[in-house]
Amino acid sequence: MERHSLPHILTAQNIADYLGISRRRVYELMQLSEEAGGIRCFKIGASKRVDKEDFVKWIERKKDE
Repeated sequence: MERHSLPHILTAQNIADYLGISRRRVYELMQLSEEAGGIRCFKIGASKRVDKEDFVKWIERKKDE
């Protein structure tokens, strides 16, 4: 999966597929604060979603660590 092909609003499954990690691990990252290395997300009902721009920024921060 290429970065440009990701939807503008990502699900945990989109992120898991892109990173090659489990969906459970993505949810764990969503629960962490950004300062602790977590992925910024928002809720729609009981579902969590991530803005693509926030995800790309998160990746860039991880590359700088």
